[in-house]
Amino acid sequence: MVSLMELTRDVIDAAWRTLGPRPRDAARVEALNVRPGPDAREARDAIHLCPLRGAIGDRWEYKTWMHLPDGRPDPRVQLAICNSAWLSLVQRLTGVDHHPGDTLFADLDLSVENLPAGTRLEAGSAIIEVSDVENDACAKFARHYGPVVFSWIREPANRPLRLRGLFARVITPGLVRTGDALRRCP
Repeated sequence: MVSLMELTRDVIDAAWRTLGPRPRDAARVEALNVRPGPDAREARDAIHLCPLRGAIGDRWEYKTWMHLPDGRPDPRVQLAICNSAWLSLVQRLTGVDHHPGDTLFADLDLSVENLPAGTRLEAGSAIIEVSDVENDACAKFARHYGPVVFSWIREPANRPLRLRGLFARVITPGLVRTGDALRRCP
């Protein structure tokens, strides 16, 4: 662990390179989470995904930051997917074990090149679709992991890697469990 005072972009770059390429087509769902309320996190072994309600038990359906013109929650941000290897690396580097609140955690290459907007993924028995909305990290993320990590994620060369994760919407309802595959649809 490096103290936040010693953490530099070079340290993050070097640590990121040690991970090597992430799996491109499929990965195991390592953790699931819903946010029942502001700053609340609830780990789950299984989550029902619904095109109208998102992850059942998550606050998206009644309190989200993005809305359609008619006031309904924007389905493009129903789910958040985070690369578990990247998150573990950041937590080790910073000594911060904060849970960012994403819905699914899997060690999958989330880059724009690998999973462009519109790509469909199987998540357990559900089908989800990668959104065109960028997850560029929020002020809460910066507060927990520090300004160096926050700015490193937002560097122009790193933005297409989607290191903070990606947003998705539910296309086909279903159940996703910890241990299920998260894989690109054929």
